[in-house]
Amino acid sequence: MNKLQAYFKDSYREMLEKVTWPTWAQLQQSTMIVLVATLVITGLVWLMDLASSNILKFVYSLFK
Repeated sequence: MNKLQAYFKDSYREMLEKVTWPTWAQLQQSTMIVLVATLVITGLVWLMDLASSNILKFVYSLFK
């Protein structure tokens, strides 16, 4: 039981003393980068889906 207690105590101390937390401005900037990247990737996937759908419709229309 002492080992478990020591583990949580050390983990808590490490979180407070050794971890470098981002500032509010850094957090906002990182969030915006992730949001923009998500939108760009979503747009690319949507375009690829649209293109493949149209290609498959064309190929299927050849065999009717």
